[in-house]
Amino acid sequence: MTSAPAAPDNSEPAPAFDSSAFLRTCPGLPGVYRHIDAQGSVLYVGKARDLKKRVTSYFQKNHSSPRIAHMVEKIARVEVTVTRSEGEALLLENNLIKELAPRYNILFRDDKSYPYLMVTGHAYPQIRFYRGSLDKKHQYFGPFPNAWAVRESIQILQKVFRLRTCDDTVFANRSRPCLLHQILRCSAPCVGLVSADDYARDVRDAARFLSGRPQEVLDELQAEMLKKAEALAFEEAAAIRDRIGALSRVLQAQGAEAAGESDVDVIACAVRQGHACVSLAMVRGGRHLGDKQFFPQHVEDASAADVLSAFMVQHYPGRFIPPAIVINQDFPEVDELAEALSGDAGRRVAVIRFPQEQRRLWLTMAEKNAGIALDRLLSERGTAQARTRRLAEVLALEEPAAGFETLRIECFDISHTMGEATQASCVVYHHHKMQSGDYRRFNITGITPGDDYAAMRQVLTRRYEKVAAGDGVKPDLVLIDGGRGQVEIARQVLAEVGMTEPLIVGVAKGEERKPGLETLVFTDGRPEAHLTPDNPALHLIQTVRDEAHRFAITGQRAKRDKARVTSTLEEIEGVGPKRRQRLLARFGGLQGVRRASVEDLATVDGVSHELAERIYAQLR
Repeated sequence: MTSAPAAPDNSEPAPAFDSSAFLRTCPGLPGVYRHIDAQGSVLYVGKARDLKKRVTSYFQKNHSSPRIAHMVEKIARVEVTVTRSEGEALLLENNLIKELAPRYNILFRDDKSYPYLMVTGHAYPQIRFYRGSLDKKHQYFGPFPNAWAVRESIQILQKVFRLRTCDDTVFANRSRPCLLHQILRCSAPCVGLVSADDYARDVRDAARFLSGRPQEVLDELQAEMLKKAEALAFEEAAAIRDRIGALSRVLQAQGAEAAGESDVDVIACAVRQGHACVSLAMVRGGRHLGDKQFFPQHVEDASAADVLSAFMVQHYPGRFIPPAIVINQDFPEVDELAEALSGDAGRRVAVIRFPQEQRRLWLTMAEKNAGIALDRLLSERGTAQARTRRLAEVLALEEPAAGFETLRIECFDISHTMGEATQASCVVYHHHKMQSGDYRRFNITGITPGDDYAAMRQVLTRRYEKVAAGDGVKPDLVLIDGGRGQVEIARQVLAEVGMTEPLIVGVAKGEERKPGLETLVFTDGRPEAHLTPDNPALHLIQTVRDEAHRFAITGQRAKRDKARVTSTLEEIEGVGPKRRQRLLARFGGLQGVRRASVEDLATVDGVSHELAERIYAQLR
């Protein structure tokens, strides 16, 4: 690694960066560069085929945008890391951007892995939704843009090829066909209604369909139908005819002319009013599987080409890269990026800037979807900003130094079932939207069951003791889902921990708990207030309060149900921790154990027929 001389001590004014001295030693090799300010914070991470040329471009008189010019003014030093190839530089750049989140990089959220459709490697394979690392034991098709696309494909395979979707435990314990067989969605291999050879053929046909070779499947089915008809097996021929019809309707709905397109990603970017949207459409095996929209941060005055380039750099490393990528914006590094992606994929990857025919239609559709999603974002953001400002006006909140963009609201709710499994929630509203990454749940212990006041005292103390000590962010407003008593508890707790800044507001439910009739309760001497049902401030309060309630009750129910499952089985003599775990694993939970017959229960390791009868009797 080569770097400029270390930055001077922060107590003294930082001298201007001597770019000429640094550039004399900067290598003309592929690698990654980092612009760093006087405080040691990374401003920007980039990659280059020739580091010297790329870094030199930042210190010319003319800059591509005010954003870049502003960044260059803050540079105190530059660090570079040389790599063996531009492909390695691409991977390193992506890792550094995700790790450091530099202020002047366009940042895309590191989304969870894309889902796949998995065909298991069993004697009678199961088709199922899958997300995670891939192995060689099973077949995987995808990736898909979202879970809905996977489930739609599974439904198609059920209709056309009648493959099973049931778990192995259910499959191994069936004694008669399930409902899916009755509605012609499964060939019932669990009870031997289809031979192993015929089921294996259906699996192969499904794999060819998913791989973009449906015409091969159609031709073979038509030949087999004629063969059955000639042998006077008219019922079997009619069943094959129905399968051909189902497959033909699927291909017609998805566009049969696209079958030869194989795997393609179509990427379109739209930029307006300091915001951007990237729409990624996935084509796998010639089938358009749908699209997914991405909204990056730190866009500001970046162009659509800048955003598209940043997306490709951050999106593809470590993921499946198709042979063809269609884009709607050209940018200077497109050839270098294509070469780097090819090295990462281990085969040629073509980045197509001017598509024709079917690919052009897909790109047009992606551009429309990007524009529509961006319009919706701008509209929702404008509405959210108006609600935030209106709430601040109604509550007489002072505008933060950085504007209402930084207004932070935290809302608390308590949930339990007649005192059982008490749990509290804290949700956060910041930057005009709910911040799910900042949500927290608190298990409440050591109180009298059903004592909501004690529960509220405990959760607020645990939350704000650390914040008052400097470990955390202070909110501007604390919302309490409750009335005068709950609000008084909140006032006492914040006073005890030494926090006086946040305004505390209780949201008491109205008559018959109807939305729009809520009463706002204050701790600073103001009288209770009622807002009209059409007031934007009330809409925001309701949104945050309802989210706190949803988050609390889902967590509390999960905690309660887990406790009930454990206690129910623990009450049965002879069922210890190991047997309980085996039962739950075999039947997929307590409901599955309850539905199991005595014979099914007795198949579990360690469960005798006598114990199975005892379990069966006590769970009824």
